[in-house]
Amino acid sequence: MFRPSQRLLTAAEYSQVFKDPDHKAGQKELLLLARHNDLPQHRLGLAVAKKHVPTAVNRNIIKRLAREHFRVLEQKTPSLDIVILTRPGARNASSTHIKEALTKQFARLGLAASPS
Repeated sequence: MFRPSQRLLTAAEYSQVFKDPDHKAGQKELLLLARHNDLPQHRLGLAVAKKHVPTAVNRNIIKRLAREHFRVLEQKTPSLDIVILTRPGARNASSTHIKEALTKQFARLGLAASPS
């Protein structure tokens, strides 16, 4: 379950991550931005743009896969606010490719993510 305490909820929370990210990891399909927070857990924000992924089904697949990877993150300190953004390459990417991209980008951020 993806609780509200695990989400970025307001525009101000997203803006802090966009304005001054501590870490960045990206490739053709996805960009991950992360910023340290003072909370006991990581929080996730998703920005899956309709112009990059035109169909709702594919946008929902990307969001579901992102939440799945986030859910299995090790809860290490320091905690991070993470925003996952889509890029134009996500339009034609398969769900397998998105899974691989998420695994690779979470690893580049230094977070262990191995979805079950």
